[in-house]
Amino acid sequence: MQLMFFREVWEMEGLQTVGILLVVCSSLKLMHFLGLIDFSSRDSVEDDFELSTVCHRPEGLDKLQEQTKFNKKELQVLYRGFKNECPSGVVNEETFKTIYSTFFPQGDSGAYAHFLFEAFDTNKNGSVSFEDFVFGLSIILRGTINDRLNWAFNLYDLNKDGCITKEEMMDIMKSIYDMMGKYTYPCMQDEAPREHVESFFQKMDRNNDGVVTIDEFIESCQKDENIMQSMQLFDNVI
Repeated sequence: MQLMFFREVWEMEGLQTVGILLVVCSSLKLMHFLGLIDFSSRDSVEDDFELSTVCHRPEGLDKLQEQTKFNKKELQVLYRGFKNECPSGVVNEETFKTIYSTFFPQGDSGAYAHFLFEAFDTNKNGSVSFEDFVFGLSIILRGTINDRLNWAFNLYDLNKDGCITKEEMMDIMKSIYDMMGKYTYPCMQDEAPREHVESFFQKMDRNNDGVVTIDEFIESCQKDENIMQSMQLFDNVI
């Protein structure tokens, strides 16, 4: 069902909407894996105490509350789930890939998981801490439209030079294509990634200079009704 949904969106609305939906949905799947959907009433003092029991000690909940758009109870739930699955307090890339391989068993999610891991690993130290995870989720689930679009742009801008090239977008598209699976029905055509890259640049490369800047990306996305709707689907998830 999930695979068919993404295929239908891919065919009807194109790369941009699929990319945004995958960012949000895969983040939600990660939350589900970490057990972050159910709230409980454990005392907050216990959660604050637990912050000092892991190898990586995150910021206090009060400080994280100031820095994100989650309240303290939500942060307690997020932290409890994160700690249960990641006792060391951090997630490395291999663990990230393993998690995503269970979400998309019909394909190869390794490359897409790598790109998403890089987007969450804001300190570029090879691991995603609880703070990294919460900051990313805060933007994806609670940020403004511009915040979310900036985050998505950063995901696509693989070398972080401030623009998206066709080569970068092709790498992203191939990773999505591989993750969705080449041998499922109905089969996606081999030329589909390149066709969507061309469509992406025709729509977003306003001055035809061969790259898409952050301003071009945001302006084009804001004018696309499907993208705007997809970015608001999960405003009230947690």
